[in-house]
Amino acid sequence: MPGRDHKSRPLLFSATAELLDPLMFLPAAPRRPVQADSPELEEKLAAVESQLAALGESLRQRDSVGIDTHATELHRALALAVDHFSRAARSGSVPPALRMRLANASGQVAAQRESLARATAALDRAIDVLLPRDTAGLYSTLGAAGRSTSGGVVQA
Repeated sequence: MPGRDHKSRPLLFSATAELLDPLMFLPAAPRRPVQADSPELEEKLAAVESQLAALGESLRQRDSVGIDTHATELHRALALAVDHFSRAARSGSVPPALRMRLANASGQVAAQRESLARATAALDRAIDVLLPRDTAGLYSTLGAAGRSTSGGVVQA
């Protein structure tokens, strides 16, 4: 909708940050298998949990800069964690404690996403009330908006 870019702004900022990431032009490091009991898994999961906590705090404080920063960092931390956990699962089983923590982090991400969706819907409703859309399709002083005066009927 023209003039209503409030919905796409967070996605645009996140997408722009990802598109302009200078590390994306470097050649990828060769991937080595991750051991299921590797401290790398703990490190990657701890980074996800840390970013989740930071994002939650920014959301509570309604800090838009912090939200954007922590959301981007959480996205990166999640991508790294999923990559490491996938490689670890291929080379052996992931310890149940780490699987449980990853599942809890996934639940927190889903809860934050749902909370943001509800807040966005409420904001959209408020904006619709404050900035009504074009009134085409509503009744005017001449009747229905779809009624044309150039129709084949003569009016007296």
